[in-house]
Amino acid sequence: MSGAVAAIDCGTNTIKLLVGEPPHAVLREMRMVRLGEGLDASGRIGEAALGRAFAAIDEYAAIIAEHDVPTERIRFCATSASRDAENAAQFVAGVRARLGVAPEVLSGAEEAALSFTGAVRHLRAEPAWPVLVVDIGGGSTELVLGDRSGPQSAHSMDIGSVRLHERHLADDPPTAAQVEALLADVDAALAACPVPAAEAATVVGVAGTVTTVAAAVLDLAAYDRAALDQQVLDVDDVHAAVQRLVGLSVAERRELPYLHPGRADVIGAGALIWSRVLEHAGVRQVVVSECDILDGIAASIG
Repeated sequence: MSGAVAAIDCGTNTIKLLVGEPPHAVLREMRMVRLGEGLDASGRIGEAALGRAFAAIDEYAAIIAEHDVPTERIRFCATSASRDAENAAQFVAGVRARLGVAPEVLSGAEEAALSFTGAVRHLRAEPAWPVLVVDIGGGSTELVLGDRSGPQSAHSMDIGSVRLHERHLADDPPTAAQVEALLADVDAALAACPVPAAEAATVVGVAGTVTTVAAAVLDLAAYDRAALDQQVLDVDDVHAAVQRLVGLSVAERRELPYLHPGRADVIGAGALIWSRVLEHAGVRQVVVSECDILDGIAASIG
């Protein structure tokens, strides 16, 4: 495939692959590997998590080979879990052995900038500026405020759906006290965040937590990228959907037709982060984008 690139985003909960010729994707794949399982407590990537990640990367290596993407046009970006782990070198070596490229462990600022690029360049309607892009991952949450020229202020916070679920939500469903403790963590992170979120005229939310909550708002019969992408939702409806999701047990969440079972345990924590960020920004509506850091990575490949 002439001009094809392969972009891989390895986060705390998922590994995603995009193959295509930017700005067009031929295929997108996602595997739930929970690379950051137990990382917040142990400081290390567990052997089982490494095994799941390497199995997914083996699959991706075969797909990339099928599409004749040369090694120099593969970019593997690793985010929160790989950034924080004591044994990150073991993970790096495993990726290199499978793909022939070394993973780039992104800084929080790099991750934020790629998320902004991926989300904003694909908006179909001209937004009111400045735009705040919010990317909620498993281990971290990025806030990026920017204008037509690009990001102007960005920050990565160590609050994510997996990290805060493991830290706070021990019961199923969580108790009110556990929810309050989680929200206190989020509030502390937002208070220390230098990004002036309240200056945003438009908020764009990306990644699985945001799109899953949007699917709950719309009560979709199945997860549908086309139905979700570019949706403009009332923030009050988002808050209501968050409260419904948090109040369900994991078993009840697994019955929801739009929710990936690999998110069923951690979606409550991610949804609470999203709700609090929206309160912090003070907007009345939010744009949902299916284009995210993966698209930013693809666009960055020369």
